[in-house]
Amino acid sequence: MRKIPVGLLGLGNVGSGVVKLLGDNADAIRHRLGGASVDLRRIAVREADKPRLVDVDPRLLTTSVASVLEDPEIQIVIELIGGEDLARRFVLEAIERGKHIVTANKALLAVHGDELFAAAERHGVDLYFEASVGGGVPIIRALREGLASDRVDELVAIVNGTSNFLLTTMTDEARPFAEILKEAQDKGYAEADPTLDVDGWDAAHKLCVLVPLCFGTRIRVEQVLVEGLRGIEPIDFRYAERFGYVIKPLVIAKDHGDSVEARVHPTLIPRRFMLAAVNGVYNAVYVSSYALGSSMYYGRGAGMMPTAVAVVSDVIEVSRNLLSRSSGGAPLRMPTPSGDRGQRRIRAAGELQSRYYLRFAVVDKPGVLAQLANILGEHEISISEVVQEGARKEGSPVAVVVTTHQALERNVQTALSLINGLPTVVEKTRLIRIFE
Repeated sequence: MRKIPVGLLGLGNVGSGVVKLLGDNADAIRHRLGGASVDLRRIAVREADKPRLVDVDPRLLTTSVASVLEDPEIQIVIELIGGEDLARRFVLEAIERGKHIVTANKALLAVHGDELFAAAERHGVDLYFEASVGGGVPIIRALREGLASDRVDELVAIVNGTSNFLLTTMTDEARPFAEILKEAQDKGYAEADPTLDVDGWDAAHKLCVLVPLCFGTRIRVEQVLVEGLRGIEPIDFRYAERFGYVIKPLVIAKDHGDSVEARVHPTLIPRRFMLAAVNGVYNAVYVSSYALGSSMYYGRGAGMMPTAVAVVSDVIEVSRNLLSRSSGGAPLRMPTPSGDRGQRRIRAAGELQSRYYLRFAVVDKPGVLAQLANILGEHEISISEVVQEGARKEGSPVAVVVTTHQALERNVQTALSLINGLPTVVEKTRLIRIFE
């Protein structure tokens, strides 16, 4: 019986899930590989005697990454240490030694993807990354294989479970964001430093992995419009419900022919839209394509076992390539722009168009609403609906909520800079984009 030797870098949450899955599903994996087995030979960790989330033979553990990378028998290296610099160095060294790579590291691919895929192609090895987006949701394979004959026009997705959990809880319980975030941290749903999740950067890295697969165009994180969840208040969920919307943390990418737009922000979406029912820590990717039309891919987007499923599935796929002697023949890589479409321009934030929800906090006096409408109109922003409520306490500001028709982002930002400077506007305007 043939064995496929594998080395693992990192034994944290996901790494522990990989070890557990390789053990618990060993028979099923062997069956899928026609009798061959995945043989976990060595696991690189920071501390060999640290308590583990999973039972593991201590003889497999090493604090030397070099002992994994330099082992001539190991054919597949699974990178689960996270981060960019060390991960890049280890992955490049493994590739140069002819080892195939499986990674869940979206930041690594978003920042260094071109370099890594070029190295993999040069050395004739595979680089698989299903777990980098959506945890157990097989969106990478869907885009690369299931939709290989189609043309993707638009992708709209929830790809950060922490953000979705926070907004779902705010929708259900009408409590302040900071309070729910603290609770999520206490329960382990959010990191001690939640910046990557709640400020949108985790989702932006994932979008940078998805855009080349959808549109064949490279994109850098700094080209993405990124806006986080901070500043959204319970009142916004009440108005969202009144207008027939829910608020979700979306990534949006769209093909405009000569250019591509890419953005990450909390978004008002109609209750009838499929993504509106994706709650808690779940992820979903909605794809609109030329031939198939609409399709959606749904499941757990993070966690030990869902992400481990994607990692081990990649290990099985690379193992199949090894067994069939096809590894490196057609390397799995981010598409290199070529042909008539080529590398297209990424639209700047100011060029994006959307409908908008705007919540103003103003002094309750005659003429204020007309003043707001006048500034919006001067910047070609047409109002769709207006709701004005009286002050809840005497002397407190009045909430004026406006939804707009399609408008240009730079016009909206210019108008708001003027409105926020008015003496009658007592708080910074809350802006949430609307997707329909």
